[in-house]
Amino acid sequence: MQSLSRPASTSTRPASSPNPRPQYQVNTQTKVFDTAAGRLLCIADIRGRLSALNDLAREANASAIIHTGDFGFFEASSLDRINDRTLRHLTMYSPLIPTAQRNHLLAPENPPSAIRSTVTISLLSEFPLLLSGQIKLQVPVYTVWGACEDVIVLEKFRAGQYDIESLHVLDEATTRCLDIGGVKLRLLGLGGALVPHKMFDNGDGNATIAGGQGTMWTTALQIGELVDTAQRVFDPSETRLLVTHASPGREGIINQLGLVLKADLTVSAGLHFRYASSYNEFSVQSDFEGLRHKLVVGKEAFDKVWDSVKTQVDAVIDEHQRVLLDKALSVVERIPPPPNQPAPAGQPFGEEPAWKNCWNWNLCDAAYGSLVLDIKDGRVSAELKSQGFNYAYRRTVTPSTVDATPSSATSSLPVQATGTGTGGAATPKNVGATPTAAEKPLPPHLTGSKSKPTTPPPLSAGSGRETPKLNGAQQTQAAADKAERERAKRERKKERKQLERAEREAAVKEGGTGSGSASPAQPRAEVDLSSPPPQGPKSGKATPEVSTGGVGASDTKSGDGLISPATESTGTRTPTGRRPARNPWTIFMRMPNPANETEVRDFFGDTKDGIIRISYPQNFAGRNQKMCYVEFGDEETMKAGLSKQGEKLNDGLPELKQATDKESRTAENGPRGGFAGRGSRGRGGFAARGFASVGLTRGVPGRANGDAPPSDGPKPSEGS
Repeated sequence: MQSLSRPASTSTRPASSPNPRPQYQVNTQTKVFDTAAGRLLCIADIRGRLSALNDLAREANASAIIHTGDFGFFEASSLDRINDRTLRHLTMYSPLIPTAQRNHLLAPENPPSAIRSTVTISLLSEFPLLLSGQIKLQVPVYTVWGACEDVIVLEKFRAGQYDIESLHVLDEATTRCLDIGGVKLRLLGLGGALVPHKMFDNGDGNATIAGGQGTMWTTALQIGELVDTAQRVFDPSETRLLVTHASPGREGIINQLGLVLKADLTVSAGLHFRYASSYNEFSVQSDFEGLRHKLVVGKEAFDKVWDSVKTQVDAVIDEHQRVLLDKALSVVERIPPPPNQPAPAGQPFGEEPAWKNCWNWNLCDAAYGSLVLDIKDGRVSAELKSQGFNYAYRRTVTPSTVDATPSSATSSLPVQATGTGTGGAATPKNVGATPTAAEKPLPPHLTGSKSKPTTPPPLSAGSGRETPKLNGAQQTQAAADKAERERAKRERKKERKQLERAEREAAVKEGGTGSGSASPAQPRAEVDLSSPPPQGPKSGKATPEVSTGGVGASDTKSGDGLISPATESTGTRTPTGRRPARNPWTIFMRMPNPANETEVRDFFGDTKDGIIRISYPQNFAGRNQKMCYVEFGDEETMKAGLSKQGEKLNDGLPELKQATDKESRTAENGPRGGFAGRGSRGRGGFAARGFASVGLTRGVPGRANGDAPPSDGPKPSEGS
């Protein structure tokens, strides 16, 4: 809205104040402190704990208290006027409610009625005690009201019904001057929260102030009357302190009000901060345009509301209120021009004095800090005290709850993720060079056949790393040694099983002939679990040797990469190819023609209801649906399924037999080493090729040795 549509400002007229309460036209008093110096304690949000005012003043050695924010203007009858939301807010922040009781009241399961039936006036404010004289203020207290107050109580102060010794409520028509330390400090106050869309709504207020249901807000008429009061008592020899609930740092209109009132200092309440802030606009804005932008934004927010209610307001306000409204509108229009811009008289505008000279303090709650203005010989010194944040918890954080960096000397990293000397290792001698994976030493259980392992403790002198000093290093090495011994034992046991498998297969194919049984019989007799194999695989000693084709070398070349450490290892286990124990009531089914899962189920007829799972192995035959495992829920239904042997499925006779761990692994994987690159010693590769060279292949009961298998390809290929 254009400023031309607003009534002309009459802020300089010398006429009497248009205050609708003529008996309190300008309520001003001067308090003279008969000391050469004085200290003023400035606090915010005492929140009803009024007995603490005397203690705070005594601790600060203060001659008076200036308060802003929520004071605690509530009485017993106020509870009926407070809505549920505001009552919950007051319960959350009241310093008079014990923590345990507050947590109980604010529990999610408690309805608003539980809070209302429990909270009494004694838990919200000590104002009734102050009003009755049970609490007496030992120093003068000058305060505005905050956002959570009872407007009815404030109206009683303004009407003269309530009067408390040493308590001075600063409002738009009440001002005080403190003559202290060689300074005449003029106190101007504006209470209530700044809510632009409520600035023309009085709520339950009678004249210029507004509020209702336990909250209070600022009105346009309230701002206008404060401007009128300040103009009437203006004295260039005074230092002006503006006390507001809303912060001029956040609200452009409050900042504009400070410009109109020619405020030298401002004190405002924070938003439950743990630190107070001290600033001028020059220190927080990048340039003067930053200040102007903040003021323009505040003006635009006000204009939106004013444009929507202007017609209604003009129809209801009287002559006195129109003068106050005029002054309020002049505040919104107060935007300092850019520096060096030509003025109407031809001279450029000078720099706005408040840009650097008006100082602002935004205070934290009284429970967390305060501001002391120490005034002496005309100088106003400031002492800002804040409780602040407590960072002691960071000293008690355990390493397990913090993501340690690789260079941390106290980190305990998984052994699989890095080499032996990585976690906590000293800086490598080759500074700036990034070591490759091959240069990092690996622990014994992670060492492959092609990389020479280093001795875990100590490292070799030429490794380029110093021995790490880790907590629990000995325990880690002991676990690694134990894991290596267990691994070697498992490999020897695996070799013995492979030899037994080769012997059994030869016996089935040859029918007991010496050519197939004599050869594997000798290695079987030589297996000794208490001694290492003759090839010399890793024995689990502290200094492992390089494997040259033994069992350990074959293992490290498996498709899964590195061998998984034992369960004692603190690192993440490498996935292995070992399968869990198979369901004992499983039928292995080999089919001449492909059959899907539905056809397999239908093949078993009445027993298909007992099938709990059908799986096809991920080999050639399985992918072509010529081989599958059928799992049953119990032994009886499995036996009934085996009775289907001899029945046709897709014009072919499937082979049915009970699957066991050994047999199913052999059928599914085939003899290890049958493929190129995997036929190393210790996996049965030599034995399988030896049997094949004399015409021995895996047999099927009822088929003569050397006969072609009934399926499309060789059985070792299907089963692997």
